[in-house]
Amino acid sequence: MRLLLSLLLAVSSLPVAAAPQLDKLSLPKGFHIAVYSDQVPNAREIALGAKGTVFVGSNDAGKVYALTDTNGDGHADKVRVIASGLELPVGVAFKNGDLYVSAVSRIYVLRDIEQHLDNPPKPVVVTDKLPRETAHGWRFIAFGPDGKLYVPIGAPCNICDPGPAHAKLTRMNADGTDIEDVARGIRNTVGFDWQPGTGHLWFTDNGRDLMGDDMPSDELNEIARPGEHFGYPYCHQGDTLDPEFGKGKSCKDYVPPVLKLGAHVASLGMRFYEGKQFPPSYRGAIIIAEHGSWNRTRKSGYRVMSVRLKGNKVLSYEPLVTGFEQNESAWGRPADVQPLPDGSVLVSDDLAGAVYRVTYKP
Repeated sequence: MRLLLSLLLAVSSLPVAAAPQLDKLSLPKGFHIAVYSDQVPNAREIALGAKGTVFVGSNDAGKVYALTDTNGDGHADKVRVIASGLELPVGVAFKNGDLYVSAVSRIYVLRDIEQHLDNPPKPVVVTDKLPRETAHGWRFIAFGPDGKLYVPIGAPCNICDPGPAHAKLTRMNADGTDIEDVARGIRNTVGFDWQPGTGHLWFTDNGRDLMGDDMPSDELNEIARPGEHFGYPYCHQGDTLDPEFGKGKSCKDYVPPVLKLGAHVASLGMRFYEGKQFPPSYRGAIIIAEHGSWNRTRKSGYRVMSVRLKGNKVLSYEPLVTGFEQNESAWGRPADVQPLPDGSVLVSDDLAGAVYRVTYKP
């Protein structure tokens, strides 16, 4: 009942969809933003094909999109639906010519997809062994340097002790075999990437609701070794015991976040930036899409942020794109970020149904 109430409140308080309003956006000096495509309803995770295709998962009628920029002008001139009727296919990952798609309890694959964009193959089930709950069942997925597919399994609730089957990050072979846990105590990660140099996996995690406007913070975390526990549901933001499930526990027993991102900002997709178009200070930085709060007195998030690092030490946490929300009214909600080979960065927006391209030119 408590989960149902939370979900109903979330739906009832979401902003009404609006067209992209780029004139309202602010970026640091020298940065520019343009619409890559405004024909991608409920755009979520982005993945890049080997031939430059931009794949976008969504929660729009179970559709997955393929965007192509055939003339190289920085805008997609063709938008195709390559799958439909899937259950919340928000996660996409590309490997060896194939596109993998998350659909709650299942992972599908579309074989040799870039050769068949106009006549896409039928999605083939890779695994159907994932939990069926849709609460925190919208899965961001990605292939790691080890060639394995990483798949999160969020807690099926706002706050509960779900046992070993949930609240974790898993990985599997590309054929769906040998599923194993990577890390535990993760409420709901909807964005992760591997740090160049160290190979460590970093991830965003959404803090629980119903502890007030300013508690607890979303987290940016680093997995230094497999098997680590990041606190949920016992400890939040590395230093605050849960009022119900924290009894008898100590936050010292769990891995604290590298950075507190802010309460209810809904940090989702994140990637390390290794391009050369942005200023040198962005090399190796993390870029994070913050989807925005739904249950806070004054809205937070609704922006794209950059986290500059030195090793695993945070040097700064600063806005890259703001203005999706103004005066408590939002027209856009960033969901994912994806650097392109030319050093520009794509940003998906599931509220405006668009993908933007951020460039830098002094």
